Amino acid sequence: MENTIQARVLTHRGTMKMLDAAIAAAEKIGQPQCIVIVDASGELLAEIRMSGAKFLSRKSAKSKAITAASIGAPSSKIPESVRPQIAAATSGSVTGLGGGLPIICDSALLGGIGIGSGSPAQDIAVATAALEAIGAETEFA
Repeated sequence: MENTIQARVLTHRGTMKMLDAAIAAAEKIGQPQCIVIVDASGELLAEIRMSGAKFLSRKSAKSKAITAASIGAPSSKIPESVRPQIAAATSGSVTGLGGGLPIICDSALLGGIGIGSGSPAQDIAVATAALEAIGAETEFA
């Protein structure tokens, strides 16, 4: 039996590439965003509220990132029927709102990114641009 495992982690440089790409994508569509990137354990790696983004969207962006990292899938995959209960049970840390995507490279779950302040489609587009910047998966079953 093994007592340790080797894990891949998102570096600070990878995190910055994602952040830069997300900001550029948000600027391109003219929608200031709150952007949160967490590691695979939900710990904060980067966060920014772009000028003009809704300040409360920072909280939802963080919940989206944590959810995606926790389940290894988009935050919108949380079933509708359990969304209120799971949000209550986690003090709002888990959400079914769209805009959270897992960060998966070479089948390794590295964390999650959450975007908030735009429509769900805008949030997902910005998150996808960030994933593309580091060659992470952008298609989820």
